[in-house]
Amino acid sequence: MDSKLVIGISSRALFDLSQSHHIFENDGIDAYRNHQIENENEILDPGEAFNLVTKILKINDLYESENRIEVILLSRNTADTGLRVFNSIEAHKLNITRAVFCGGESPYKYVKAFGVDLFLSSSKDDVKMAIENNVPSARIIPSKTKRKVKDGEMLKIAFDGDSVIFSDESEKVFEKEGLKAFLDNERKKKSMLKAGPFKSFLVELNKLQSELDSGINPIRTALVTARSAPSHKRVIKTLRKWGVRIDESLFLGGMNKSEFLKSFEADIFFDDQQQNIEDASAKVTSAHVPFGIKNRN
Repeated sequence: MDSKLVIGISSRALFDLSQSHHIFENDGIDAYRNHQIENENEILDPGEAFNLVTKILKINDLYESENRIEVILLSRNTADTGLRVFNSIEAHKLNITRAVFCGGESPYKYVKAFGVDLFLSSSKDDVKMAIENNVPSARIIPSKTKRKVKDGEMLKIAFDGDSVIFSDESEKVFEKEGLKAFLDNERKKKSMLKAGPFKSFLVELNKLQSELDSGINPIRTALVTARSAPSHKRVIKTLRKWGVRIDESLFLGGMNKSEFLKSFEADIFFDDQQQNIEDASAKVTSAHVPFGIKNRN
């Protein structure tokens, strides 16, 4: 097999560790360690990214040889306190065999060594450091929605455009000079949009889709953007130039994205704006991408 899609995920993104994290924050590391050891045979409930991980690992069943997709646990736990996490991985029948337990340190430094294509964590600092090291990364935020995965369900991933798939060059014009200047800039620009932090992950998803096109494809992607006509043209031409396929494109002209994401049934939505993520989290699992002009302060 020529390539492998690698997802790095933190234990708090994969499982619901809110109770033990509360103990850590209020009572300290020793109390946290004792709690995890005392409860290491208590299986953890699914966390925000559990459905995504379950669905993406299921795609390996469509390949006859070795696994095409790998999920790696990247945790701030020690191996000692992390035993509960691995017991939960086994109980939930997740095919995750590789892990790094960093004993309180950030695991982001290992994402490059593992060749991670996407890093998901609940730690803002870890995600920011990974983004700065050119690894597509996002911070999973608590969601108000919980849904069990049904057998055979398609994996659906939604992306914002500017500062996620594309760079923030156009967003900078909008931020500094307003909507009219932004639209004028888009009309006049003949060059393609520059790549954003998630272009490489989208390309890897496209490779999977191309390999699995013979039947019903298990992956569906959507671009959900505040752009509208005529600024949509540059987006379409850029994706065409990259040879990248997006299954659904929603140019919403500034409308709230959350109901559209619910209709798409996104397993995860990536956006650079915190407010958009907070709105969307009421309907679907959402993750903040700390990149671009909106995240400079």
